[in-house]
Amino acid sequence: MKSILHKSNTRGHANHGWLNSHHTFSFANYHNPERMNFGVLRVLNDDHVAKGMGFGTHPHDNMEIISIPLEGDLEHKDSIGNTTVIKEGDVQVMSAGTGVFHSEYNKSKVNDVKFLQIWVFPNQQQVHPRYDQISTKDLEKVNEFYQILSPNKNDKGVWLHQDAWFSIGKFNEQTKTEYKIHKQENGVYFFVLEGTANIEGQELERRDGFGVWDAETIKITAAKDAQILLMEVPMNI
Repeated sequence: MKSILHKSNTRGHANHGWLNSHHTFSFANYHNPERMNFGVLRVLNDDHVAKGMGFGTHPHDNMEIISIPLEGDLEHKDSIGNTTVIKEGDVQVMSAGTGVFHSEYNKSKVNDVKFLQIWVFPNQQQVHPRYDQISTKDLEKVNEFYQILSPNKNDKGVWLHQDAWFSIGKFNEQTKTEYKIHKQENGVYFFVLEGTANIEGQELERRDGFGVWDAETIKITAAKDAQILLMEVPMNI
């Protein structure tokens, strides 16, 4: 088993006033050659968008883009005809493929929006752009991971063009569980959203990241009440 630890206070940081963002991997003006990606996981941004503000229309291509709101509502508009609002408990995926333009705005005049922006390299180039969004409320379980994303159109959660599986778990103090990796060549990147946890002997706190690969199963213990996002992805780009 191999692993890599990214403490929350080692992330890149950019505060633009309207946007306060922490970057686990190199992004925009934050460039760290040792923090370019974890396998096909290219971007993990922890974004806070001020009330009434947002990302203007901008392009993407040949990337799978996942948004997971943690607090508040974010309005999405794109060039393939979608105008939607993603809320806490939703997960959104967009396959940029041959090219798409989109914008994301916090329409609230009162509250900030907090969400995760995640980019994954696809396993197919130049696919037709697509968009999907679901509520995960019916998938939620207590003290175990529940899947929110996979490569399979008919599986639980949204799907994307990659052999990747994402799950979220909400655990009570001292709950123990194991995660079994779907594909031998994959690794798992854990991101602690809240609380503290011990993963294979590594103590993790809020917003710490921990990547594990060359493993079949991974042991997790919630030291205190914890919410954890796990992202299983191929390690070879």
